[in-house]
Amino acid sequence: MAEEGLDALVVRAPDNVLYLTNFWGMKGYEAVVFPREGEPVLVCLEASAEDAERTAWTTDVRFLRGYADDDPRPPLTRTTELAAAAARDFGTIGLELSLGTQASDRMVGEPTTFTHDWFHAFGTQVADATPLLARARSIKTAQELERMRLANEIAAAAMDHCRQLLRQG
Repeated sequence: MAEEGLDALVVRAPDNVLYLTNFWGMKGYEAVVFPREGEPVLVCLEASAEDAERTAWTTDVRFLRGYADDDPRPPLTRTTELAAAAARDFGTIGLELSLGTQASDRMVGEPTTFTHDWFHAFGTQVADATPLLARARSIKTAQELERMRLANEIAAAAMDHCRQLLRQG
């Protein structure tokens, strides 16, 4: 992050949230403010409180209600608001600007994809952190490599088993 001139990352893509916090979100309304120095902030649904407490590496978790009877705005608007507040004191923010498209979940017809408001909520000092995240995520520990080998062995065994069962018609 220092080499890229970033003071903090603000991410929403579920795989990047998982990478930075060890938390897998429920509906795509999650975000992480991950500073170069200091504690990260996880933003997630109140309904995920137990999961966040059990799995997240970060202790600063800020909750939003999925559907609030006193706030008709969509949940993603509240996610954006909480993430922007948590990132307010940082200079240059790294966002997932070139992420492209990703599959989104839908809850009662509300999209969880990135919006114009998300990309403009963090001021004018923003940079694309997608290449940085891709580089960081490509570095694997010995444990990650072993898990990848194991997953490949399981997949190969499943393919061999299925191949033996396949019949025409």
